[in-house]
Amino acid sequence: MPLLGPARDGMAATDWGTLERLPPLSHSSSLTRLWRAFMTARLVVGAVLVALQLVTFGLGQPLNVWALSLSIGYLVVALIGRQFLQPEPPIRRLGLHWLLSVGVDLATVALLHMLQSGSINYTPLFALPVLMGAVVGTLPVGLATAAAVATLLLGDALRQQWGTGGDPSNRFLQAALTGTGLFLVSLLAHQLAQRLAREERLGERSRSRAQMQAHVNELVIETLGEGVLVIDVDGRIHAANPAADAILGHGLAEAALPMALDSFPAWRPLAALAAQTFARQQSQSDELPVAQQRGAPREVRVLTRLTPPQAPASDGLCVMFLHDLRELEARIRTEKLAAMGRMSAAVAHEIRNPLSAIAQASALLGEDLADEGHRRLNDMVRNNAQRLARIVDDVLDMARARQQTEPLQDQPWLVLDRAVRDMTEEWVRQNARTSIALSLSAQAEVRFDAEHLRRILVNLLDNAARYASAAEGAIQVVTRVGTDQRARLHVWSDGAPLDPAVQRHLFEPFFSSESRSSGLGLFICRELCERHGAQIGYARRPLSTGGAAGNLFSVHFVTQGASAPAPLPQ
Repeated sequence: MPLLGPARDGMAATDWGTLERLPPLSHSSSLTRLWRAFMTARLVVGAVLVALQLVTFGLGQPLNVWALSLSIGYLVVALIGRQFLQPEPPIRRLGLHWLLSVGVDLATVALLHMLQSGSINYTPLFALPVLMGAVVGTLPVGLATAAAVATLLLGDALRQQWGTGGDPSNRFLQAALTGTGLFLVSLLAHQLAQRLAREERLGERSRSRAQMQAHVNELVIETLGEGVLVIDVDGRIHAANPAADAILGHGLAEAALPMALDSFPAWRPLAALAAQTFARQQSQSDELPVAQQRGAPREVRVLTRLTPPQAPASDGLCVMFLHDLRELEARIRTEKLAAMGRMSAAVAHEIRNPLSAIAQASALLGEDLADEGHRRLNDMVRNNAQRLARIVDDVLDMARARQQTEPLQDQPWLVLDRAVRDMTEEWVRQNARTSIALSLSAQAEVRFDAEHLRRILVNLLDNAARYASAAEGAIQVVTRVGTDQRARLHVWSDGAPLDPAVQRHLFEPFFSSESRSSGLGLFICRELCERHGAQIGYARRPLSTGGAAGNLFSVHFVTQGASAPAPLPQ
């Protein structure tokens, strides 16, 4: 959908390359339209000439057969020229194109002028070829056409003097004045035609720049992470980007615009804020809860801006920016954690040694403790030390993954089904969970480090167990070979769907929807997959046709003879 119009006057100039160069005059559509207008005018003139001959004969004057034949011939030539003569303005020389258009008119009017009888005066018709030569031809062509007419008039005056005698001054004076007038008409008509062509070319350039600016605005706004609404003074939505649809919901993307902002009760606070913006003629901001069709309301930070009015008596538009506070807070938290992560890798090495000492001391102490209370306290120490050790491992694994980005070509081939079965059973024993369903049918070998695969599978199972229900089959681990001959590992769980704001940052470092999580698990999975040429992605869909939708994490491995991988959703 269109979002914003062209840039306003006063904006910084933009270099649009070829759009800044004016097209040549020969590409002007205005001259082509004028050419066709002249071709049509020739038909009208030809029909009028034929009708004029017949009318004068009907009024009792003698029929001039030569003039009638010449008029009919001109009408036929004009009709053929209108149908078959291709426009090629401007006419640059007195060549064949000029002869078939301007030259035919000039010769026809000259012959009619010589054959004129009675009170009919054909001299004004010389204006047609002169105007045509001046408008659709270059300046030399136009002046040459006017010079030819002046020469014909002077020659006709000389002919009449030889035939009738008498004082020739009046005839020569009339021919000179007519020729001078035609010269001036030719010059002015050519200047006006050039002015029209220049204005049209400037208009085309401005239109192209405006369209380019509109396309850029639309692309930029559509890719913005924040929602954008464009609202008029009557509270109608004229444009919205996909982010606004994701934040507001209620099918805004499929709605026919313009539509009233208060169409849904959940949007009425936004409509009130837009009305307040127009009433006060200044920007407004607020944090509003926006009810959703599904789930809890979203806390949205709303910021409004007014555009200048396009006309003195009109109102501008209200541009409303929508920020999902949950995503905004998560982004701020991610930035803070990323800054902390730069120093945490160095600190992790120092923490690792004391943690190892604590874990070892706890294990030794546990062998000598007989009191149940003391054992519980010792278990708390050991569990928390293990939790800190996992966080340290996450940080160190992230640092190693960033340093080693090239695939490990020297890794041995790994039997995928057997490795996944062993690793899953080990995870079940350690986590005391028995509701995992295994379906291993890949029967393929993959080039992947066994410890790295363990790390990925453990991370995916930990995430699944955190959100899955306690029902039988709530977590499923599947291996299979796809149509591209690539082995695939799927970890599916029946947990609640992820929020779109979470999905966009799912594999980014230090991003997590939980305050106690380091936000490194899925990032490390992606980094390890890329090192081995594999791909990892997330989708909300059933594991099989007809099944229930769930959270599905998929890993596509490199296998022998497999085709090029297709991009996975991130």
